[in-house]
Amino acid sequence: MQRIEDRFARVLLDYSLGIKTGDRLCIRGGIAALPLIRAAYGYALRRGAFPQIQIHDEAAKDLLIQSGSRDQLQYVPASEYTVVRDCTALLNILGSENVKSLSNADPERIKQHTLGRSRYLKIFYDRFAKKQVRFCITQYPTQADAQEAAMSLDEYAAFVYGSCMLDKKDPVPAWKRVSATQEKICAKLDKKKNLHIVSKDTDLRLSVEGRKWINCDGKENFPDGEVFTGPVEHSVNGHIRFSFPAIYAGREVEDIRLVFKNGRVVEASAARGEDLLVKLLDTDPGARYLGEVAVGTNHNIRKFTKNILFDEKIGGTVHCAIGRSFPESKAKNRSAIHWDMLCDMKQEGKIFADGTLIYEKGRFLI
Repeated sequence: MQRIEDRFARVLLDYSLGIKTGDRLCIRGGIAALPLIRAAYGYALRRGAFPQIQIHDEAAKDLLIQSGSRDQLQYVPASEYTVVRDCTALLNILGSENVKSLSNADPERIKQHTLGRSRYLKIFYDRFAKKQVRFCITQYPTQADAQEAAMSLDEYAAFVYGSCMLDKKDPVPAWKRVSATQEKICAKLDKKKNLHIVSKDTDLRLSVEGRKWINCDGKENFPDGEVFTGPVEHSVNGHIRFSFPAIYAGREVEDIRLVFKNGRVVEASAARGEDLLVKLLDTDPGARYLGEVAVGTNHNIRKFTKNILFDEKIGGTVHCAIGRSFPESKAKNRSAIHWDMLCDMKQEGKIFADGTLIYEKGRFLI
């Protein structure tokens, strides 16, 4: 019988990344994700690729954030730049030993570490926009992540594999159906100019004219299930309340409320973690602008788990990201950060496009 890790690796490399002979694949992950890392490495070899592994140690990163100098916090090794310039595919496997390792870290030190990686990220996203590198991020179920989601490890594993449709004998046809459905939604949204998002304590207007809607169908995130674009940078006006906690570097920021004027966040508050929120909004000039607006469509994900890879895909939610936009959406905002924040739309949510109701109570009407 095929192990679940082997099926997982096959779908990731064949469907998500399309690994072929000669590809230079970098597989990244922590110690807790080693079973899937090894399965992906072995399958890449069988596909004729040239895989390499980068293992990240959470305790070492914690030491850096807690005691590194400013220069050390911002340092990115030359080997990292070599990988990001050379690889044709990158697989990032999440899976933590301690999701709270940075929860008491100084927000300023987290900010400095984030700033240090801005040049590295620019190289990656420029290559990604030019289709010179493929990328996928996924989650391996671990004890720590299960605890964070308030589940047993068996329950969390079932949640992860169900969200990825790995409980099906062959998940690829199911993901292809998701892709086809979402492609039709994106094609219709591409013709729209203005959005009006309404929910509890939320009334937000923005322009998407000239922007491209992206079909997230399991190629870059796995699991997936969303459609997104980048708003016109100075068009966002109104207010929004994010009804789920936003997580950054292991810290929870609860009940975030943002007010926008001509694209820029002019007021920001949170019931908890407001210091981190304000610090990150001041990372750089682009951090106070929206880089993304998206609608979650994966109705297999029904529980908030404090993991944005799953949470932003929850069917019946909208999420916005402050900071960096994705070039493929034709958006132009630049920032060292990209932080997703989630708004529930299942009860009172409505989205209007050019004055027409296109989404209500968690479902598209188009």
